[in-house]
Amino acid sequence: MEKVKPRTLTGFMELLPGEQIEFDRFTDVLKQSYIKYGFYPLDTPVLESSAVLLAKAGGETEKQIYRFKKGDTDLTMRFDLTVPLAKYAALHYNELNFPFKRYQIGKVYRGERAQKGRFREFYQADIDIIGDGELSIVHDAEIPAVIYDIFSTLGIGGFKIRINNRKLLSGFFELQSLSERIDDVLRTVDKLDKIGRDGVMRELGEIGVSDEAAADIIAFVNTEGTSDERLAAAEKYAGKNETFDKGLEELKTVVGYVRLFGVPDDNFTVDFAIARGLDYYTGTVYETVITEHPEFGSVCSGGRYDNLAEFYTDKKLPGVGISIGVTRLFSVLKETGFFDFEKASPVDALIIPMTQNMGYCISVMKTLREKGVRVQTYFEDKKLKKKMTYANRINAPYAVIIGDDEIAAGKVALKNLDTGEQTVCTAVEAAAIITE
Repeated sequence: MEKVKPRTLTGFMELLPGEQIEFDRFTDVLKQSYIKYGFYPLDTPVLESSAVLLAKAGGETEKQIYRFKKGDTDLTMRFDLTVPLAKYAALHYNELNFPFKRYQIGKVYRGERAQKGRFREFYQADIDIIGDGELSIVHDAEIPAVIYDIFSTLGIGGFKIRINNRKLLSGFFELQSLSERIDDVLRTVDKLDKIGRDGVMRELGEIGVSDEAAADIIAFVNTEGTSDERLAAAEKYAGKNETFDKGLEELKTVVGYVRLFGVPDDNFTVDFAIARGLDYYTGTVYETVITEHPEFGSVCSGGRYDNLAEFYTDKKLPGVGISIGVTRLFSVLKETGFFDFEKASPVDALIIPMTQNMGYCISVMKTLREKGVRVQTYFEDKKLKKKMTYANRINAPYAVIIGDDEIAAGKVALKNLDTGEQTVCTAVEAAAIITE
């Protein structure tokens, strides 16, 4: 029989054991941070009815989805976690308590061109706060606080949360007599980091923006200085457009609360260039970058939207949320040497039997596990050297060696594989040493 060559599809991440351990620890930090801030867990289906999932889709989304038919059923794999949340909130509206705070960590699928840092199957870690009719703007400031908490806990020192307000941008574009083309201008400005000033100028011209207006737009979004200096610079346009004034007031309010939540100015900034290309954002918007690696772009983004579930219900459900591209962020940090895969291990100790009395070895294994020690036993009939090699290869910190002499004494030989130090003790004593 001809063998099939094993391969992983392009754009799909598959990790080695040590990498997977670090990835799971990484996502556990996200989960625990979300729980600490009072978010409910949620797990929506990977597959949805195409009619439900694509209610608002179009453009690039339609081109990138994985869609197929099974019998008479038209199905689509979720391409983000926001649309399934919208369906969920509409479906379970009468059973939820608002504001409804949820987190979800799960895989999503997009058939886009696979490239460095971009995948076709990838994990997202989302949080959203949904209101019933209205939602306090204080929540807009809590989102950056959660992100700061997560990145600080992970030990990612060089990161910056960039904050803006879509109303402020829309109002500025209205001042440029571009009321009819606001969404197109927003999507173009959102490409500034990708295609640069000249590229944005060219695309603005293609959608009918004059050179003078385009230059004013780029000058405004590139306003330099601290957050307070940028806000002060925006004040010269105040009183000329109601939408602009509303956006500026909201942005100043959010900045004030972000500081009250304890986010240092070193880790956030007002940035008028943040537009977010998706048109459902209506207020505060965020993007987070690793400052030492801006070439990777945003690893965490989101914002405020007026009506999450407008395609599923007449209820007005405003919300604010943010999504961490987990697979993308993990790959960025992996490339920078952030993780120590060499020390990743599934166990705290490996039991090495040098006896035929497996009953005693199993008893020791049970005792260690009851004391919270992650442990496995090498049951294969090999020589001690082979067993110790295995212990080193799985990066076990300790070896618990059990021979007939240890069994007779009711003890074990506990060896620290880093220092080589070995001591004879009971299983309970061994657990205490290991868990220290």
